[in-house]
Amino acid sequence: MPDFATLAVFCAATMALLLVPGPAVVFIVTRSVAQGRATGLVSVLGIHTGSIVHVAAAALGVSALLAASATAFTVVKWLGVAYLVWLGVRKLMAGPDEAETAELATHSRSRVFWEGFVVNVLNPKTAIFFLAFLPQFVQPSAGPVAPQIIVLGLIWMALGIASDGAYALLASALSGRLRRSLRARRRLDVGSGVVYLGLGAAAAFTGELAKA
Repeated sequence: MPDFATLAVFCAATMALLLVPGPAVVFIVTRSVAQGRATGLVSVLGIHTGSIVHVAAAALGVSALLAASATAFTVVKWLGVAYLVWLGVRKLMAGPDEAETAELATHSRSRVFWEGFVVNVLNPKTAIFFLAFLPQFVQPSAGPVAPQIIVLGLIWMALGIASDGAYALLASALSGRLRRSLRARRRLDVGSGVVYLGLGAAAAFTGELAKA
């Protein structure tokens, strides 16, 4: 098991990443605005059932392989940086048409659950976290790597359910205002773009900070 200090830093880093709106949060907010609190929470459960796939892949050795290869780690890290910067620029450059209300058609809760599952399995933000960030918190000297990855993955999922659940509750409570306000959606785009760019800059220095 990683020590307490490592777990504390991991939890802080995880919350910083989870609170940045990504594909999963957009899906949860859209479903919550369209169909209310209960369906929004179903989408959260679907999203984090999808997280199990990432935890299993990491525990089976993908993260360990990347951590053991400086070249592979560097490639994944810079791909992640490029992706985050691209998301930030895209949000900042979004025109009025792109900021308009997303399609709010209603779906059955079972469909919402499985759509959420697929969204997170294919979510680059989650994949980047498990492939590039999580291995830095694994301590080979503390025991086998796979159980440590599973524990860290379960912590990620618990914090994710809490933060995404908060998004679902807030979005459902403000659904009417979010539907009406183009200006609010544009401000969210700009705020998200700035955060993505900041996260990309932070990710660029992750490896160097870990070595310091």
